[in-house]
Amino acid sequence: MRATRTALAVTLLALLAPPAGHAAAADPVVYLQSATTGLNAGVSGTSVLQRRPRGDEDRQQWTWSGRTLREGDRCLGRAGDQAVTLPCDSPDAQWDVLPDGDRHRLKVPGADRHLVASGTDQVRVGSGADLWYLTPVSPVLTPAPPEGQRRLDQVTFLTAHNAYANGVDGGFAPPFVNLAPNQARGITRQLADGVRGFQLDVHHTPDGAILCHNSCTLVSRPVALWVDVQRVVDFLRANPTEFVTVFLEDYVPADVLRAELNRVDGLADVLFRPDQAGVRATGWPTLDALRAANDRLLIFTDRTRAADGALPRDSFGVMYQQEWTVENHWSMGPGVGGSDWSCHSRWGTPLNRTEPGFRPLFVMNHFRDVPFTGTATTDNGKLADRARRFCEPAARKTPTYLAVDHYHLGNPAAAVQVLSGARF
Repeated sequence: MRATRTALAVTLLALLAPPAGHAAAADPVVYLQSATTGLNAGVSGTSVLQRRPRGDEDRQQWTWSGRTLREGDRCLGRAGDQAVTLPCDSPDAQWDVLPDGDRHRLKVPGADRHLVASGTDQVRVGSGADLWYLTPVSPVLTPAPPEGQRRLDQVTFLTAHNAYANGVDGGFAPPFVNLAPNQARGITRQLADGVRGFQLDVHHTPDGAILCHNSCTLVSRPVALWVDVQRVVDFLRANPTEFVTVFLEDYVPADVLRAELNRVDGLADVLFRPDQAGVRATGWPTLDALRAANDRLLIFTDRTRAADGALPRDSFGVMYQQEWTVENHWSMGPGVGGSDWSCHSRWGTPLNRTEPGFRPLFVMNHFRDVPFTGTATTDNGKLADRARRFCEPAARKTPTYLAVDHYHLGNPAAAVQVLSGARF
């Protein structure tokens, strides 16, 4: 009997040992990311602060080794109620790392104190029990299913920022601003070129809901919202396998918006209502399921439900974007010079927000304050790199929409193909 137990123990040790000729797996390098704020813990001197996710910049990468998290030659530790860096052999650099689903709590051994995100710059140690993601710097990506079997959140769509501001379909700003359009082709051409997301600014004027930038005053040849939505619906009618999403930066009263959309012939035939489809309970449907139901157009508003008053927009099919998506900050910086590639939320909710059974769609903005063509060409050529190294780890999901200026420059469609093939 003893011999049998000995043989069994030797067999188990052999199974647990790395194969001959292979080194043991290295300790993972991770971002320590607050589930509350979406920000990363980064080192500043000996302090540990909350930082906007910046990929491999800003000393935000930690090597996780059992009970320690090391950055450089020092480890995450504590001094009173402050998170600091200490020598890794210090008792105050040891943590009980307690899993909670795909998140973790970092607990002080022998005490009811945890690492917490305070909502300020400083990472603290206190009585809260905040949850943290240990997000791999180099995650294992999953190949996407066959096209029709992909859920809506498993696809990436090329999206035109300020798609209406193209100088082709009509005016969008006073004449001197019309000299710097965000796009160079009209909506119909954008659709033909593969653009499937359209970011539109809509303002209330005596003529109704009009597309213009900041103000419609002095705009020549303005375009009404219903005209561009009609172009989209006509495209979907002629292309029964395609999907389009419209994002409204929305300065229009709800009753005006409803009247404007009522002018669009065939809108109800293709409009997708995730609120009525049970998406929050069961997740996003597959593309094949959406095609079968002819649910192929989503319309989002950046308005919040609380600000909408007596007539909620989703009562006529316009979804509140903050309830269904996450979106990073809209600008990478000025039109020339250096850029800010950090990925942080445009709104108060973090990019890594999830709910049981439901993953918000991720809108990744990738453009500057001023849409100079030379800068846009360079930036668009770096789109996949920024998504993989900066924005995917920050959101813990692959972007659903890649929003760019001058989509015809720098080949952002190539980034769509890269991200559609393998997903976070």
